Amino acid sequence: MAVPRFHKPALLDMEMADQLEGDIDPADRGLIAHETALALVSQARESGDPELTQRLVRLVDEEGIDTVAMMWSKAGAHTLPGALWRIYMLREWVKHDADAVARSYHHGVNAAHVRHAIAGVEDPPGPREVQTLADSVLSGVFSGDLAVALQRAGAFCRVVATGAAFEAESDDGHHDRRAHQTALRASQLLRTGEDLERCAAMWNEGRLD
Repeated sequence: MAVPRFHKPALLDMEMADQLEGDIDPADRGLIAHETALALVSQARESGDPELTQRLVRLVDEEGIDTVAMMWSKAGAHTLPGALWRIYMLREWVKHDADAVARSYHHGVNAAHVRHAIAGVEDPPGPREVQTLADSVLSGVFSGDLAVALQRAGAFCRVVATGAAFEAESDDGHHDRRAHQTALRASQLLRTGEDLERCAAMWNEGRLD
């Protein structure tokens, strides 16, 4: 199957997304994921259009999470589409659970002070501040230094993971089920942070595609 290339700044090509719903060769699915991710990132940077950048920040809001998932959710962690998928999901989580995210971030700040400085969340790190950070990171993906944006997202995940680990330890023996769920979230966030930081290094080396 020939994979069409984007020739104009656009959001996700819906016809291309529809192709992913049927029977499709995994290699073609992967190629489409890489093509769309590269098209969005490169063309947004080339255009220098702030309005386009904001549309891309709101991509999930406008196109829906299912469409974005069809494109990128199965991409490898250390690829451009995989990195974009993780950052968009991070933004969705922050948007829908800002209070809990801010609480975990606050608990993790002191133990992960250097990571906090990289993430760049304003003090005190409340719900509004973590939501602002999520949007800022996505804006940086499309209009700033991509490696810096990925590093900020990775650092943010690490701080929240540290805070969540403290919360799980505090709940242990009192609210065991909640402690288990929180510990699992901390582990997942730590892994996501590590993946995003590796993607940042790969981008600097010209190996992230």
